[in-house]
Amino acid sequence: MGDIIILKGLSKNDVPERLKVEFYFDFNKYPFKHRELLTGPEINSVIAVLDAIHPYAINWIKDAILKKVNAGNVKMSGPAEFRGKCIGDFTAYVEDGAIFEPSFIKGSMKGKNSIFIGKNTVLIGSNIFLDEGDIYIGENNSIEPGTGIKGPTIIGDKNEIRQGTYLRGDVIIGDGGTYRGEIKNAVMMDKANFPHPSYVGDSICGYATHFGNQATTANLGIYAGVFGKKNVVIEIDDKKYEIGRPKIGIILGDWSQVGCNSVSDPGVFVGPNTIFYSLCRISKGFYGPNEVLKNKPLEHGVIERASLRM
Repeated sequence: MGDIIILKGLSKNDVPERLKVEFYFDFNKYPFKHRELLTGPEINSVIAVLDAIHPYAINWIKDAILKKVNAGNVKMSGPAEFRGKCIGDFTAYVEDGAIFEPSFIKGSMKGKNSIFIGKNTVLIGSNIFLDEGDIYIGENNSIEPGTGIKGPTIIGDKNEIRQGTYLRGDVIIGDGGTYRGEIKNAVMMDKANFPHPSYVGDSICGYATHFGNQATTANLGIYAGVFGKKNVVIEIDDKKYEIGRPKIGIILGDWSQVGCNSVSDPGVFVGPNTIFYSLCRISKGFYGPNEVLKNKPLEHGVIERASLRM
């Protein structure tokens, strides 16, 4: 097997280029409100971001809500004022011009968490879960009935959150995106386009990235349930790196796309401007930048054929 290098123990300078944040995302060309999460001093690699999402979201939301409340034009309410079904305690901060009419709110049984809704955002018929963290929703968002949002979650401005979307917590969404699938412990940058049923877990998706219909990430090895969860090991330039976590989905660089009905193994790293055709099984490893990958089994003999026995 050879020596395995512990990625968490390396300095930024010693991390391979293919594991650096700046290899995948150009924040000078495409500024991101939460750039600090990905470039802070404790982040030595793009993988380290995945462990930083939860604490960053918790702190950022509390600071952002406090600033909005101090600025005024915010109405505060709790379970007593809520017209729908709710359990537990919570505080809702609704900025003037927003519409906040969820179907159900699950508050905290031990403390009090909060949700903030920015002006001109319309949220109707959603299920809101505040028992594990706060939720911040920015301005001019359309959040359709039938969505589920768990805290801690941050949603930026001008997003379309379609019916069926399930944000499972530790989710950070930028501005101007479209969503419908299930997202968990992930960063979705500005203009990200995930408008169909899909799953994105333990992943980071850059500017203007896209998943086609039914494209999905696997974030845990298929044998983990049988042999136990083990930290993922990846190989770069004949060196093996243990990444410090058993779960990792996809790292998708700016402008990259995954075609319909494709699935990525745990630990897929895609450089910017890379396109996967539909029906691709994307094995663990490194792809791109500036590459097109096609699944053409009939032309290249990938499919095995056998006679049907009647």
